Amino acid sequence: MQYTRTILPNGLRVLTIPMPSFESVTVLAMVRAGSRYETTHNSGASHFLEHMAFKGTKKRPSAMAISTLIDGIGGEFNAFTGKESTGYYIKSSANNIELSVDVISDMLQNSLLDPAEINKERGVILEEINLYEDTPARKIGDVFEQLLYGDTPLGWDIAGNKAVIKAISQEDFKHYLASLYSADNITVVVAGGVTPKKSTALVEKYFGTMRSFKTKPYEPVVELQDKPAVLIKHKKTEQVHIALGVRTVPLTHKDRYPLSVLSSILGGGMSSRLFHEVREKRGLGYYVRTSSEEYQDCGSLATTAGIDPKRVEEAVTVILDEYHKISNIKYQISNNELTKAKEYMKGHLILEMEDSRSVAGFYASQELLEESIDNLEDILVKIDQVTKDEVAHVANTYLKPERLNLAVIGDFDPSADGKEKFRKLLA
Repeated sequence: MQYTRTILPNGLRVLTIPMPSFESVTVLAMVRAGSRYETTHNSGASHFLEHMAFKGTKKRPSAMAISTLIDGIGGEFNAFTGKESTGYYIKSSANNIELSVDVISDMLQNSLLDPAEINKERGVILEEINLYEDTPARKIGDVFEQLLYGDTPLGWDIAGNKAVIKAISQEDFKHYLASLYSADNITVVVAGGVTPKKSTALVEKYFGTMRSFKTKPYEPVVELQDKPAVLIKHKKTEQVHIALGVRTVPLTHKDRYPLSVLSSILGGGMSSRLFHEVREKRGLGYYVRTSSEEYQDCGSLATTAGIDPKRVEEAVTVILDEYHKISNIKYQISNNELTKAKEYMKGHLILEMEDSRSVAGFYASQELLEESIDNLEDILVKIDQVTKDEVAHVANTYLKPERLNLAVIGDFDPSADGKEKFRKLLA
C-alpha cells in the first residue's frame, strides 16, 4: 500500500491512498487540534465544535440538510476528537467522492455555529459526559491520564468540563477556529477506489482558498515523578476498575515499538501473561488488557482491568508480579512468546487496514503528528525487528516502582488515607 503526498499553495496537505479493489472511498479531514490545545476557559471546545460542524453551513443550513444529502448516497459520515487531533470523514461509493470533499470542506470552513443550535447541543454533550461517567470501563483511561498529567490540558477529559459546556458561546468557537483551523494545520486523506490526480484536484478545488495562519501551540508535559502515585475516583460500582501503569516515551522515540511488543506480551490477547494470571488462573475479573499510548511529547504503558471489589489488592499484586517478572532476567521471554506477540500485533493491524476509514486515519495521524510517514509494510518490518533484548530493556527501564501509577474507580475513600493502602502495594 503506497500513498501520494501533495502540499497545496496554502499549506494544506493532501494524501491519496489508492486501494484498487475497493468500490468505496473515505475522505477524511484531520486537524491538529484536540483537547490538549484548550484552556480552562474553553475546555471541551474541540469536542463540542466537532458536534457543531454537522449542524449546518451557509450552503446547507441545517443538520437535516447535511444528513439527508449523505444518507441519500448511502454514505457513512461521522467525526472524532482526541487529545491531539480532530477528524471529520465521509465514507461512500467511489463515484460520490466530489460530494464528500465538498461537504467536509463546507463544514470546516462555513459552519453557521448558530447560537440556538449551540444551546440545544449543550444537552447532548452533557449527556455524553454522563454516559462516560456511568461507563467505568471506558472512564478508567481518563482517570489514569488525570493522574499522570494532573490539572493540565492533557490531563483533562476530552468531552470537557460541564461548567464550561454550559457557558461556551459562538464567540468562543470562532476564537478556537481562528487559533487552530489553519490550512497548513490540516491534512485531507482520500483512501479507497480513487486516483491521486483526481483526488488532489478535488481537494484543491474545495480547500484551496482556505486561509493559513500561525496556530496555537500545545502546553508541553513536564514529568517529574520520583515515587508511586495513586488516584481514586469514588463511585459505587459492582465492579472495581483499575489502571496500573508507567510513564514511557513519545511517538517518535526509538523505544516505541519494543514497548508495544511488551504490552502485547503482558496483556495483548487471551493467551497473554496477564489474561492468564488475572482471569484464567485466579478468576479475579472479566477483562484485563495492556496497551501502550504515545503522544507528541510523552507516553504511557498501562494495564486496565475490571475486578471483584473484594479482591482488588490481590489483582494489583498479581499485575505487579508480572511487571516484575518480565523485567527480571530470571523470567526471560521465550522465542515463541516474542513471535506470538509480534504476530498478534501485525495481524490486528492488517485486519484494521482492510477498511478505508482506518487506512485514512493511519496516514492522517502520521502526517500531522509524526516526523515521517511509514506505510503498513514499514510498520510490519519495525515490529518484526524488535528483539528480546529490546523488550527486556524497556521492561527494565520503565517498569520500576518509582514510575508506577494506579488509578481506581470504585467505592473507596479517595482521601490521602484511603490512597495509602494502595500506595503501599506499589512501593
